[in-house]
Amino acid sequence: MIEQFGFTSPREVIAALFLLSGLVFFVGSAIGMLRLPDFYSRIHASGNSETLGCTLSFIGLMIYEGPTLTAAKMAFVFLLVFMANPIGSHILSKAAYKSGHPVWTLQSKGAKKLVGLEKADHSADEPVGHIRKKPAKTNRNQVHKYLKKKGDK
Repeated sequence: MIEQFGFTSPREVIAALFLLSGLVFFVGSAIGMLRLPDFYSRIHASGNSETLGCTLSFIGLMIYEGPTLTAAKMAFVFLLVFMANPIGSHILSKAAYKSGHPVWTLQSKGAKKLVGLEKADHSADEPVGHIRKKPAKTNRNQVHKYLKKKGDK
């Protein structure tokens, strides 16, 4: 059955599944880099997705190679990447924050249009992930009081 797809052993099938899974995360990382609005969101997408994609790809390559010295070298490189990628992402984002690189909020140019809000019924200082839509059949003052109370806690 597996010979129909060009594989000669179950080990090759398992390795191919790991490599394809890694590819999915690499593509997700690339999409995140293109679609997300600011530096911090992009560094988050690339750091997490690339680390997992790299992990799955290296595991697939080690399975394909078998128990050899080359697989041990790949495991060593994988461990270095696994430790360095999150640390590098953290250092980059911390340096950007300390140097005053702006965080994308609803006050950013074009943010409300991108999110799909006609009128702001919340504080524009909040990051986009903290949007609370206005409840039905309430006026703006009630929503403002509700959001103010939530912020005081």
